[in-house]
Amino acid sequence: MPIHKKVLQGVLVFGWLVWSLPAIGAGEHSPHEGKQSEQGSGKHGGHPGAAKKGHGGGGKHGHGYGRPKGPPADIPAHIKERMESDGTKVNLNRSLIGVKGMQILADMPELKNVKSLALQGNKLGDEGVRILTESATFKHTENLSLWGNKVSAQGARMIAESPNMKNLKELKLTRNEIGDEGVEALAASENSTALTFVDFSANQISDRGALAIANSPRFGNLKTLDLYNNQITTEGMKALLQSKNLKSLEKLSLVRNEIDLEKAHELAKNQSLPNLRRLELE
Repeated sequence: MPIHKKVLQGVLVFGWLVWSLPAIGAGEHSPHEGKQSEQGSGKHGGHPGAAKKGHGGGGKHGHGYGRPKGPPADIPAHIKERMESDGTKVNLNRSLIGVKGMQILADMPELKNVKSLALQGNKLGDEGVRILTESATFKHTENLSLWGNKVSAQGARMIAESPNMKNLKELKLTRNEIGDEGVEALAASENSTALTFVDFSANQISDRGALAIANSPRFGNLKTLDLYNNQITTEGMKALLQSKNLKSLEKLSLVRNEIDLEKAHELAKNQSLPNLRRLELE
């Protein structure tokens, strides 16, 4: 059944202008995913079975989703408490393990099969990303959240160039500092070809970064692209909506950018992304 490109409606939902396209399913729109992750519940911020392991309530070390003042006294024990029994998932959101903790994590044989790493708010910086990307411990990683770790374009480049990051399917770099250079590095990387979910929210990305995404064949499998709170204008939006590469994209968020909403209306009506279901604007 062909998908019509005509936009049906633009409505305000939770203060956002949301364009619903004909193929969108019924259901209640949820707030920006990143805002949920501030409480540790984003796309893969919380894992199944987390409650029984103390992921949400703090456990014996008191490092749940509150705001700890420093790293755990016993980092290895804290990591083991936060990991699934089979070692495929570890949730260390807001644990403040720092670079030291990242090295401990990389040296743990129990994590040799880890697929999901939730590392929001751990003060890792680019040095922590270096340890992450250089360690074969993480070569099976599919879901990676580095939300709020002061990662720069250099850190994004490490992810893009690492032989251990080839299996990534979901990448969350929300509230970092990767900028256009970091986006360009990831857009040119073979490591991006399996990605279906990317969150580049709040990363000082301009039209240059939007163009890099739109022109990249590496993002052909991307289904969700979150560019909330950046510096993208109507021109960047146009490039994304008319991209010949984003053929799998179903959801695009451009909330809190520098977009002319009157022009955005016409762009939304004439967008050429074959699978787009939801377009979120400010």
